[in-house]
Amino acid sequence: MITPVLIGIAGGTGSGKTYIAKQLLKKYGEGEVAVIEQDAYYKDLSNLPLGQHGQHNFDHPDAIDIELFNQQITSLMNSQPIDMPIYDFATHSRQSKTHHVIPHHVIIVEGILTLHYKVLREMMNIKIFVDTPDDIRFIRRLTRDVKERGRTVQAVIDQYLQTVRTMHQQFVEPSKFFADIVVPEGGKNKVAVDMISTKIDAILPSNRFLCEV
Repeated sequence: MITPVLIGIAGGTGSGKTYIAKQLLKKYGEGEVAVIEQDAYYKDLSNLPLGQHGQHNFDHPDAIDIELFNQQITSLMNSQPIDMPIYDFATHSRQSKTHHVIPHHVIIVEGILTLHYKVLREMMNIKIFVDTPDDIRFIRRLTRDVKERGRTVQAVIDQYLQTVRTMHQQFVEPSKFFADIVVPEGGKNKVAVDMISTKIDAILPSNRFLCEV
């Protein structure tokens, strides 16, 4: 049995975290890499009136169910499978179904606050922060939320000005201090991906394909 490599990828909204995770997944394959998204661990707001959902601060660390997040990452690191929540952004609630994740040799945890939580940081072998200019990040978030999450342009702008920008300055940007690697240019940086891959290869034993997880 091999102890998995845990990689944390943080950065502001729309910075390109998912891009790097997908590049690593493409390089090593789904049999080797599992990607765990912080967004899956938002707290369920189904108990609140619909009118209050839009007032919730989703960019504050308290919006994440860190106890469940930590518990499930710990299970994967101990080679135990998990049933990861599936979050519905339209209703701000967890779906009744879950996503079954089996142990992998490489576990990638990505999200804006993944380097903020000390309990997660201390388990990570590699900590990455994707650094992207604010205007680029906002345009990407606006496009995503309108197309994929059914938001209006004005709602996205209001949320960005009221909470997203402030929380980025207060919690996300400072977490860059904990990163082993800072990736510029929105994550679309082949040299950085190659460097991360080299680090992963150095940690994983060469005979990992012959070992059972």
